[in-house]
Amino acid sequence: MKKKFLLRVSLIATATILSVLFFLPSTSAVSSLPDWLKNYGITLGLDLQGGVHLVYEVDTEKTVDITTERMASSLANTFKEKKVDARAEKQGQDVVVSPDNEQVKKIVQEQFPALSIDKQSEGKAFYRINSNEVNRIKTFAIDQALETIRNRVDQFGVAEPTIHRQATNEIVIQLPGVKDTKRAIDLVGKTALLEFKLLDDEAPLAAQLPGTIPPGQEENILNQYAAQIPEGDEILFGKVRSQETQAEMKTVYLVKKQTLLTGDFLTEARVSIDQRFNEPYVSLSFDATGAKIFEQITANNIKKRLAIILDSNVHSAPAIQDRIAGGNAQITGTFTMDEAKDLAIVLRSGSLPAPLKMLQNVTVGPSLGKDSIDAGIKAGVIGALLVIVFMIVYYKMSGVIADFALVLNIVFLLGALAAFKATLTMPGIAGIILAIGMAVDSNVLMFERMRDELRLGKTPRAAIDSGYDKAFWTIFDSHVTTLITAVVLYEFGTGPIKGFAVTLGVGVLINLFTALIGTKTVFDLITTKRDIKRLSI
Repeated sequence: MKKKFLLRVSLIATATILSVLFFLPSTSAVSSLPDWLKNYGITLGLDLQGGVHLVYEVDTEKTVDITTERMASSLANTFKEKKVDARAEKQGQDVVVSPDNEQVKKIVQEQFPALSIDKQSEGKAFYRINSNEVNRIKTFAIDQALETIRNRVDQFGVAEPTIHRQATNEIVIQLPGVKDTKRAIDLVGKTALLEFKLLDDEAPLAAQLPGTIPPGQEENILNQYAAQIPEGDEILFGKVRSQETQAEMKTVYLVKKQTLLTGDFLTEARVSIDQRFNEPYVSLSFDATGAKIFEQITANNIKKRLAIILDSNVHSAPAIQDRIAGGNAQITGTFTMDEAKDLAIVLRSGSLPAPLKMLQNVTVGPSLGKDSIDAGIKAGVIGALLVIVFMIVYYKMSGVIADFALVLNIVFLLGALAAFKATLTMPGIAGIILAIGMAVDSNVLMFERMRDELRLGKTPRAAIDSGYDKAFWTIFDSHVTTLITAVVLYEFGTGPIKGFAVTLGVGVLINLFTALIGTKTVFDLITTKRDIKRLSI
């Protein structure tokens, strides 16, 4: 009996010390703690510390459109490789193939089984991606967008972000603690399509285009020179910042439409510092295939300018001085350090498979977060005080023991959340308050059983033991059913619901410990030290 008692006391003491230690990083004492302990602590959620709440819609139709265009291009290249006199081009949602003969049909069926004939007209066959493949492309696009965004946010350094799918093609992103909303939105929503194209400096139009223009004049330039743009060329713009005034201007480029190399072959993108001008730039590395292509591009186009384009914006257009082997390139420009870092992040994490359309952008200010914290603390304190007072008034000395278990419950719960590095939200605070109520409920069940045993004439020691024995399964069953509810909420819930489920589930497990072991240990301590004739209950 004595060994069991000492074991329970040691268990309670150890749990209390660990709970306090894990919770300390959440307080102002974090700077004086050892490094291994600083990694723990409770992180405040978006509704408590402020941040950004974004909802995006993935343009899955655009993904299908892009896939159709790639298939048309691949099919045209296949005809060229097989020396088949046929053409393939994209028109709307179709890949139009001409002429429509058995040889062409066989190639399409063998090489592109996802294409099915939509209609035939005037010696042409109109192929369209079949419905099963369209559904697969759309699902893959959403999953890939979700993973790409998660990679970008992780590298951005946001603590405990919430990123999940909503409805059919929507993605919800919550970034707690983020103050620079514009930078976060730019980072998350950037398509990051990296392309290398040649400038067409030999065309007559190249000499007529203005060097730089003020921002906002791009549409006017496109309209003014639309009729003079050579076939196979396009006008793109880049950003340049004046070294003297720091004013932003737009540079005008005449670029060939043909893409020579894309970011699909990229293996590394990192920020480096130019030793001559002390300015940041992004250094790129390609895989073996990309390195070979890049070497061929530079070897065949010496003295020509190569545009490095990200999402249709020209970041730099250096002149090729010599063959470049090894698969390394640089994106230079008038970057700030943050701009260079963000560019490297989106390139490393890959391009989005489809454009994102912003549906919702809510910035939660720190003042609102502080109000939420104050309201949650106020509700918790008032609830706890009312429960503590009620237990003392109604159950007297036994009520004090129940209140001791209640304090233990709160300490253990905060310590457990800190140990798991959980994110605390307003629903999470609600879960803590509910757990407080359940902790007291367990003691009420036991105390009422103990009262019944005392009315039957049993001694205080016997009444305590019998009360705990008879109330055990009732308490256990009620907590298990609540725990099952918490697990279901966590499994199928999102965001705030998960936060509520975590605190409720952890609270339920701790309730069982404090109610069945914590209070029983105190009662054993009282009854073994002295022979009490009457139990204050």
